[in-house]
Amino acid sequence: KRFIVRSKSLRSMTVKRRNHGRNKHGRGHVKRVRCVSTGKAIPKDKAVKRFIVRNIVETSALRDMKEASCIEGYQLPKIYIKNYYCIEAAIHQRVVRVRSREARKIREPPMRPRPPRQ
Repeated sequence: KRFIVRSKSLRSMTVKRRNHGRNKHGRGHVKRVRCVSTGKAIPKDKAVKRFIVRNIVETSALRDMKEASCIEGYQLPKIYIKNYYCIEAAIHQRVVRVRSREARKIREPPMRPRPPRQ
């Protein structure tokens, strides 16, 4: 005969995060993506995602390009990159920071500094 042991510690186990560090809600399995920094395969919902919009030409060469351009007011295209980081690489590169126990409960994103409009 087997006896099932039920203890209070199993029922009230502490949970560090409400979503267990994932954004999976209701999906059984999520495809994996590669970390930009380490190359590690991580679930897409667990990865730290950053969308980068950059000019194709760096700012130092931008003025030279505008002076050499024959088209007035030509807007150079931009590069759009979506980066995925594993948690340890994101913390190491300071993409995200470690937060205190109380600060972890704050779910809205922090205020982003906006450049002043002209």
